[in-house]
Amino acid sequence: MQRRSWIYGGIAAAGLAGLLAWAFAPRPVEVELGQVSQGHFETTIDEDAKTRLRERYVLSAPLAGRLARMSLREGDTVAAGDIVARLAPVLSPLLDERSLREQRARVEITQAQVQRAKARVEGANVALQQAKNEVQRTEQLAGQGFVSPTKLDNDRLTALAAQKELDAAVEERHIAEHGVEQARAALLAVSRPLSAGNGSFELRAPVAGRVLRVLQGSETVVALGAPLLELGNTRELEVVAELLTTDALRAQPGSRVRIERWGGDGVLEGRVRRVEPAAFTKVSALGVEEQRVNVLIDISSPVEQWRALGDGYRVGVRIVTRSVDSALKVPASAVFPLPAADAGSTEGMAVFTLRDGRARLTSVRVGARNGDEAWLTEGPGVGESVIVYPPAAVRDGVRVKERQV
Repeated sequence: MQRRSWIYGGIAAAGLAGLLAWAFAPRPVEVELGQVSQGHFETTIDEDAKTRLRERYVLSAPLAGRLARMSLREGDTVAAGDIVARLAPVLSPLLDERSLREQRARVEITQAQVQRAKARVEGANVALQQAKNEVQRTEQLAGQGFVSPTKLDNDRLTALAAQKELDAAVEERHIAEHGVEQARAALLAVSRPLSAGNGSFELRAPVAGRVLRVLQGSETVVALGAPLLELGNTRELEVVAELLTTDALRAQPGSRVRIERWGGDGVLEGRVRRVEPAAFTKVSALGVEEQRVNVLIDISSPVEQWRALGDGYRVGVRIVTRSVDSALKVPASAVFPLPAADAGSTEGMAVFTLRDGRARLTSVRVGARNGDEAWLTEGPGVGESVIVYPPAAVRDGVRVKERQV
């Protein structure tokens, strides 16, 4: 009996010791896991932006007179040459000579503008020819493997931009010539005033487009140069993003842009056309003064996809500053600096990988990172598990297990 009691007592003591060992044994740390993957990686500059017309035209009164009531309203479509307003000259005899001089000077000014527009067209033609020659040379060198495909893409974009500059210059010349016609007609109206029976002076649209604003719709007497109507072609929109100057340096002309949150389905494509050279000061919502600069973006998606957009609409843009194919990627929250490393450098970075149920400290080299992912130039293999947001209890060799959601 006594021997049996010793046996039972020994078993109970061993069970108690095992229970205590289990109770006080270190538990695996619960962690969240991510995967090392390979795919497309890019960094972007995200910012709110707005649309605007490339060119807008304010039609003003070419002479002092009585304006007839306009029938046009905002959103109406007009063709080039359509009558948009009528003016009946109202001239005081004491001002006849001054009015004549003003109108003659106006004719001379518009003629000078035509000459300037023609010079711009000639310069744009030269720039376009140079861009085409450069593309031809680059295509030949690219076929022989002497230049990178990126250089060829940039040259083609430069040629496309030169073509658009030529189109704008031709349009400017057309507007200038229309201004000469209007100025000559106004001079004729002043030198030979129209009687009530002869009709009135007709103001015509210089370009095809839509009415943006009617600045003077009612019948009234207007002075020379008074703004009457604002026109624009809503099919020729651009996007303006106000970037911090530190970000604008990375938004190079030709950079790809994704236009989101524009109100329609899908994502629109665009390209950075120009970064304006002059910055301006803007106060943020937190009251901080910031130096910002306008970045102009062309919409490259088909017009039919975004025809509902208008002037001054709010959109969101993502300007791609770096794009890498077949990149080794991990969640950005898995990468952390080693204690001895400078927090501002990409050297001395590491991740915790999961191997045989234990966390293993693995050094990595970070090429770049965005808000979600980090691009590793050196690191663990594809498919390995890494610990995201590693807790303070995780150390090299510590037992871990995946947290169950």
